[in-house]
Amino acid sequence: MPESAADAWIGGVWDKVVLKMPYCVKKARELDVIPYTAKDGGWINPHGPVWWTNGFWPALMRLMEIGTGGAQYAREAERADEAMARILDRFEELHHDLGFQFKISSGVSYALTKNPVSLHNTLLAANLLAGRFNPNGFVRAWNGDRAGWSIIDTMMNLPLLYWASRETGDPRFRLMAQRHADHTIKHFIRPDASSHHIVIFDPETDEVLDTPRGQGYAPGSSWTRGQAWALYGFALSYLWTGKAGYLDTARRCADRFIERITPDWIPNIDFEQPQEPYAKDNCAGAIAACGLLELAGLVPERADEYRSAALNMIKAMADHCADWSMDEPGILKLCTGSYEDRSSWHIKMVYGDYFFVEALLKLKGSSANLWLI
Repeated sequence: MPESAADAWIGGVWDKVVLKMPYCVKKARELDVIPYTAKDGGWINPHGPVWWTNGFWPALMRLMEIGTGGAQYAREAERADEAMARILDRFEELHHDLGFQFKISSGVSYALTKNPVSLHNTLLAANLLAGRFNPNGFVRAWNGDRAGWSIIDTMMNLPLLYWASRETGDPRFRLMAQRHADHTIKHFIRPDASSHHIVIFDPETDEVLDTPRGQGYAPGSSWTRGQAWALYGFALSYLWTGKAGYLDTARRCADRFIERITPDWIPNIDFEQPQEPYAKDNCAGAIAACGLLELAGLVPERADEYRSAALNMIKAMADHCADWSMDEPGILKLCTGSYEDRSSWHIKMVYGDYFFVEALLKLKGSSANLWLI
């Protein structure tokens, strides 16, 4: 697509987002929930206030505030931040996703407003995440009897730790994040640059005990959203630290994603899944597109290739998988939680909308990145 035509198309899709999003806010406030998915004409969140995706709604509101200047989005972000703050008292239910929950919500609120309450809440979340660090070199996943479990998703939660070192001047948080990233390169990224979803370590010796399938198709397969977490997560670790190994890993993960995506530019749930049944996950594509657009600015000799791949994915989503109606909130369809759970196939998910809008803003030329501010 010629650059002028691409710019016109991007602008047109952004106009559709601007038209739809006030309706999405209205439906969220009708039930006073933090949205997760849409059903029967409204938002629902069957998982409750501690659910790992809840930070993406206030983060989406901040993206809309940045993109439009609309005060309604700031107000809705503040409402959701207040709800999120209440779960910090339930720390025993929180886990590795504290960055998803607080870096891009209260952390961004502090960056934009300098509200000391937002600073306090985000630093508390960072300390809780740091408390999950195993000195062998990884942040443990989940709770209960999973002391040695680690997952690729945590790469996207590390910005909370990098941020905490920047705000406090204490290098401990950054060093934990770097140790986790280094450990992930060693144990998660395969020689072909695909990624495990889960690696189970002996929490005492660091011996690898198992690499189960997680949310992908099978053990040893390649879950596309996990590949996207790795792609974008390592790009962000490079941006926070300047360590060349993180950029190299992000590039390798990106090249693998581009090589394996289907010709329709709508990612399968897993790169190794069978052709039937039809099983897609647009969340993976939206996350990967955001990472690719960062890489386009970091790797000048590959900029056109990375930007083109990102644009192809966002265009496929907007043209074939988006709901622009005013009958139901949420935009991005064909998002999927896991391959095994058929009930999670092909639904709307708030974090799909978040990454879709983040990618659109980047395509429009915005330099705002909530993972970095």
